[in-house]
Amino acid sequence: MARAPLPASFFGIVLGLSGLGQAWRVAVPLWNMPRWIGESLLLLAALTWLVLLLSYLLQALRNPQLVRNEFKHPVQGSTPALLAVATLLIALAALPYSRPLAYALTVAGICWHLLFSLWHTGILWQGGRDALDTVPTLYLPTVAGNFTSAAALGALGHADWGWLFLGAGVFSWLALESLVIQRLWHTTGMPVQQRPLLGIQFAPPVVCAMAWQLLAPGSTDHWLLMLWGYGLFQLMLGIRLRSWLAAQPFSPSYWAYTFGVAAATVVGLKLALNGIGAAQTLAIPVFIAANLFIANLTVRTVYLFFKWRPG
Repeated sequence: MARAPLPASFFGIVLGLSGLGQAWRVAVPLWNMPRWIGESLLLLAALTWLVLLLSYLLQALRNPQLVRNEFKHPVQGSTPALLAVATLLIALAALPYSRPLAYALTVAGICWHLLFSLWHTGILWQGGRDALDTVPTLYLPTVAGNFTSAAALGALGHADWGWLFLGAGVFSWLALESLVIQRLWHTTGMPVQQRPLLGIQFAPPVVCAMAWQLLAPGSTDHWLLMLWGYGLFQLMLGIRLRSWLAAQPFSPSYWAYTFGVAAATVVGLKLALNGIGAAQTLAIPVFIAANLFIANLTVRTVYLFFKWRPG
């Protein structure tokens, strides 16, 4: 039996696991949590990233047409950007253990991010796109890629370079969000199979804030609170629409929600650690909810994995 194709969207699993691992890292100095929990989550994220990366590269060698078709797909064509985003997050996980490894992963991630995002955006600028294909996956190349590049550079001590990427990500996000919202408001509605992709819609403000905190450690700038507040509002909107969003049977596409959930948790914990009262109040319920949500997705994904494998 032929193995089912491995889509690039599966790298979203790495985003959720690594983001939750980073949240547990912050919980260690904040609440004196056990250090091994966060490090175990980050190790799991790194192993998942490695398996997915090797499998995806092997798939590209064995069936290049399958990968080309994904790159050209009007909706899924944005998801190969996740290879860079996941690699940059693994660089953050590796930094306390090996600075050279973190540098190498950062360089590799940024190179893929720039190559892919410039190629993909160049296609979009040439026009001919159906408005119904304007979904939140469009954020992945120019928004998620730039924000995580900024975060990795900030963690490595190159904030001046990181702010350049953050600026590119912010203005790309502002330009794209209006298009996505317009598509949601003024079309016949989003098909059931595309609704989990709206999880990406919740991520930009909190991922931006998370990158900002790595570029300016210890900052309590009011812009950080504003970004976090917008992210929390979006997540509450997702709770309000949970039945509509979850109309599709479970699939790994639901991991699209986890990057925003995990990033909101990291931002809140760091703000609480820096003495922000609102964050000290909200950090606990957000942290608990993020752990329950990602644990639930993990269990369901493991179950689905054994059904997905050949035989």
